[in-house]
Amino acid sequence: QVQLVESGGGLVQPGGSLRLSCAASGSAFSIDRMGWYRQAPGKQRELVAAITSGRSTNYADSVKGRFTISRDNAKNTVYLQMNSLKPEDTAVYYCRVVFNMGLIYWGQGTQVTVSS
Repeated sequence: QVQLVESGGGLVQPGGSLRLSCAASGSAFSIDRMGWYRQAPGKQRELVAAITSGRSTNYADSVKGRFTISRDNAKNTVYLQMNSLKPEDTAVYYCRVVFNMGLIYWGQGTQVTVSS
């Protein structure tokens, strides 16, 4: 049974930083892509950043230069370092993992609130 455990969300002031983590366990298959999505109230879920097994990355334009995605393949963990946070970054952040056989799993979501 695959489990994705997210951590690192919270309340931060504008200009602050947070680091999200998402650890995958319970699968005998290797992981292809890992990514972070977010959903703000009243808005659709959107891609924030993604990283392939070869560590190619892509980012939403709104976070380029502020957020960095990385992964530790030995730990099946993906990270999102978020710097220079803005109020508009406030959302529930979800990790998404795609295994090599094509199955997709989502984390439970972690709240990030940027407010003074």
